[in-house]
Amino acid sequence: MATLVTLTSIHAPIQRCFDLARSVEVHLKGNVHFGEQVLAAGGVTSGLLVLGEQVTWRARHFCVRQRLTSQITAFESPHYFQDTMLRGAFHSMQHDHYFRSISAEETEMKDVFRFAAPVPVLGRVVEWLVLKRYMRKLLDERNAVVKEVAESEEWRRYLA
Repeated sequence: MATLVTLTSIHAPIQRCFDLARSVEVHLKGNVHFGEQVLAAGGVTSGLLVLGEQVTWRARHFCVRQRLTSQITAFESPHYFQDTMLRGAFHSMQHDHYFRSISAEETEMKDVFRFAAPVPVLGRVVEWLVLKRYMRKLLDERNAVVKEVAESEEWRRYLA
């Protein structure tokens, strides 16, 4: 299993950062170049994800259209939430999102992303040679969008 950890400093209050990170629409904005869509497959299709909710995404990765269903499996507003893959291309995947106030107007967002490739032995090699770099890039792009939205007036479009 591979683990990635990222830290992002955001000049915005903790609640705003927490809410934007669990917004379906902000997630889609951060993954537009992969053709990502949210599917109405018995789960949430918009808004802010909360404990127990499921969402199914469809996107193209490595020239293959893939589906991934995840569920919010832990939730402590505004400091932490976790999403866990229920179905998808990985053997397993779990993403912990931590938020810490640095000041009233600055938040540290920490991601701990764990995943295992679907094929045991060959999968370990692929994790280290390809997937770690690819998934880090996805996390960095997503975090840059959360930061950009949170630090501008655009956040008002996503949070009522």
